[in-house]
Amino acid sequence: MKGNATSVHRNAALLSLATTTAERVTTSADIDRRLAPALERLRLPTGLLERVAGVHERRNWGSGQTFDAAAVAAGEKALAEAGVDRSDVGMVINTSVTRKHLEPSVAVRIHHGLGMPPSAVNFDLANACLGFVSGMTLASQLIDAGQIQYAVVVDGEDADEIQDVTIDRLNGPDVTRRDFLREFPTLTLGSGAVAAVLGRADAHPAGHRVLGGVTRAATQFNELCVGGVNGMVTDAKALLTGGLELVMAAWKEARADWSWSAMDRYILHQVSDVHTDAIVKAAKLDRSRVPLTYPRFGNVGPASIPMTLAHEAPSLGPGDRVLLMGVGSGINTAMTEIAW
Repeated sequence: MKGNATSVHRNAALLSLATTTAERVTTSADIDRRLAPALERLRLPTGLLERVAGVHERRNWGSGQTFDAAAVAAGEKALAEAGVDRSDVGMVINTSVTRKHLEPSVAVRIHHGLGMPPSAVNFDLANACLGFVSGMTLASQLIDAGQIQYAVVVDGEDADEIQDVTIDRLNGPDVTRRDFLREFPTLTLGSGAVAAVLGRADAHPAGHRVLGGVTRAATQFNELCVGGVNGMVTDAKALLTGGLELVMAAWKEARADWSWSAMDRYILHQVSDVHTDAIVKAAKLDRSRVPLTYPRFGNVGPASIPMTLAHEAPSLGPGDRVLLMGVGSGINTAMTEIAW
C-alpha cells in the first residue's frame, strides 16, 4: 500500500500490559429492567443485548473509582511489571475517549499521577476505538527513531454517565423504535482501564516485538457513529457493512507485505457477536484463536484490544504471533503484529 498505510518497526517491544478492573458488575438483565417502560411501549423483547450483541454484562466504576485514577493505577502496575524507572520514560500517551472537559488534556492528570519527570512529553491521542493501537504505533516509531527510550500508553473509559443518560432518554414518551435502535449500541459499552509500557527491543530481549502493520481509512463514513457526553447515535447496519469492507480491503492489500492467515491469536476490537462473526467469516479466521471479552466486559472503546490481550497473555508463549485488529468510528482500521 502507498503512503503511510504500512509501518515496519525495527527495535520496538511491548514490555508489559496491566489493567484496572471496574468494581461494579451491571448485567444486561439489569439494563432491561431499567428499560422496561420503553420496551413495553415500543413492543420490543427483553434480552436483545444478550441475544443480538452477545453482551451479558459489563463493568462500571465503584464508589470512589474514576477512569483517570484507574488509568494511573494501571500505569503503575505496568511500570512495575516492566521494571522501568519512570525517570527514563520519554512519553505518556493517553488514548481515552472519555474526558470530563475539553482542556487540559487527560494526559496531564496521568502524567502527574504517575509522577513522571518534566522531560516526559504527554498528550491525548484520539482515534475512537483505535486510539490505543495508534498510540502503540506512534510510540514504536519514536523508539525506533531513538527519540525516546520508553513510552507509557494508557486508556481509561467511563461508560457510566452516558449509559444513565441514554436509559433515561430512551424511557421518554416521544422515543421511537428507530431512536431506540440508533442508541442501542451505547448500552453495550463498559468501563475499564489499561496501560502498556514500550521500550527498545535490543535492551529487553524478553519483550514482545512490535513488528508493524497496516492502516486504512474510509472517512466518507464519518457520520455513521457519532458520540458525545450525552449519548451516542449509530447506524449499526451501515457501520458494520462499511467497516467490514474496509477491514477486508486492508486485509487483502496487506498480503504483499504481511502473512497473517495463520496467527496464534487474533485480538479483535470487542464489539458484539455480529461484528466478530462477520470478520471471522470474511477473513476465514480460526475461531478458536479469537478470544472474546465483550460478553463479560462489553465494548470498552480503545481499551478493548489491550484489555483482551492482557487477559490472553498468560496463555501465550515465546514465538507466538499475535495480530491486533480493530475498526474505529470514522471509519479507520488498523492491524498490528506482535511477536510474543
